[in-house]
Amino acid sequence: ELRCRVIGEGGNLGFTQLGRMEAAEQGVRVTTDFIDNAGGVNCSDHEVNIKILLDDIVKAGDMTDKQRNELLASMTEEVSELVLRDNYRQTQALSLSEILSQQGMGPYRRFINELEAAGGLDRELEFLPSDEMLVERSNAENGLTLPELSVLISYAKSALKTDMIASDLPDNPHVQRHMARAFPQTLVERFPDEMYQHRLKREITATQIANDLVDHMGVTFVRRLRDSTGATRAEVTRAYLIARDCFNLEGLWEQIEALDYQVESRVQYGMMLDLMRLLRRATRWFLRHRTNQSIQEAVEYFAPRITQLQESVGKRLRGEDHETWDARRDELEKAGVPTSLASVVAAANSLYAGLGIIEAARATDEKIQRVAEVYYDIGHRLELPWMNGQINALKVRDSWQAQARETFRDDLDRQQLALTVSVLKMDGAPSGVEPRVEQWLERHAGLVERWCGLLNEVRSGAQGGFPLFAVAIRELVDLAESNGEG
Repeated sequence: ELRCRVIGEGGNLGFTQLGRMEAAEQGVRVTTDFIDNAGGVNCSDHEVNIKILLDDIVKAGDMTDKQRNELLASMTEEVSELVLRDNYRQTQALSLSEILSQQGMGPYRRFINELEAAGGLDRELEFLPSDEMLVERSNAENGLTLPELSVLISYAKSALKTDMIASDLPDNPHVQRHMARAFPQTLVERFPDEMYQHRLKREITATQIANDLVDHMGVTFVRRLRDSTGATRAEVTRAYLIARDCFNLEGLWEQIEALDYQVESRVQYGMMLDLMRLLRRATRWFLRHRTNQSIQEAVEYFAPRITQLQESVGKRLRGEDHETWDARRDELEKAGVPTSLASVVAAANSLYAGLGIIEAARATDEKIQRVAEVYYDIGHRLELPWMNGQINALKVRDSWQAQARETFRDDLDRQQLALTVSVLKMDGAPSGVEPRVEQWLERHAGLVERWCGLLNEVRSGAQGGFPLFAVAIRELVDLAESNGEG
């Protein structure tokens, strides 16, 4: 029998946390008590923040008590919409995290262990499974239950908020703009200066950013980036904000949400997961590359250029890349997704390369579209998209292998860009992209032949595993750095 208790004066039957977890293990779609009641808590938070703002305005003599009370009453619907949006996003994040935990339990196990080691989580008190139980579930291809994920999502947001407040990130003008999300538009428009002087502005900003990041990217996003880069939570958050705004994540996400009841939820979740993978890789890229630019400077430089590449990506892709994009776009269109949105989401994996293409254009003083043409052509000729697919297909048994696979992907991208720059800088070559690439391949015939031999080795199904791909990447480095005499 499920463990339950009677709650409320009316004698309504409700589950204890342990009962909810047992029910979830039996397939019941249930979260936790604090998620069920999140609307009330969220409404109270908005109310407190709004009243502090208005009371300060009244004290300054810019509003009477009567005007304050009338304004509060008039914003009831706006506050309701803010609360509903926050709760909608949080339950959506739980469903996405449920899918991700089924795909791999390792990041969740490390996240739980991190919280335990820091003294911030009592696993037994929260009824979370042991490491042994998590391994058993992973072996059975099962994930975490919604009640378990509800506990973890609250800890993820709390830990991120705490670290943000301890950093200078909430003081960044670009970041502080997120404060507006906590207030009705009426106040944002009428009292912007007073809002940004709110006595709790740092806490409100940190809360809004933490909610935004975890709701969009999941419970273990920050943990995974810290594992692979050694960055702090605040540094990961900063890089995420740049990546999010450069790729217009919020706009695309809202378009997907607007398809509620028009397409199947699994289609929406699939598109969201595509965007999450793109943003995870882009965030890692910004962590490793754009350390000296401010958030605003990075967004202003990259965002319009990424949009430019996005608009023509279907024309630039070649071979397997184009086939993959075309198939995914058609799949989404048949499911009822508008063509424009389907085209962008289908190109999510290819759009990540836009960051490197933009940097290569700066390094070579070439137009972005020309750099993109060379990038995709040399990649097609050397079958780099196919090789990337083989790397993605590598089975990982632990976090080290997961990091190695990520490193292989990053190295492959990096070498494709190095090859692109080498082709563009080649002296005495035709101006046309295809003949120029052809001549570059001829000049490097010896090393190209060695690379093709390795491709055949991988294609034959040789049991090389991770060592084989490490050797393959090394060969690609030699080819990218060759002076043309190989």
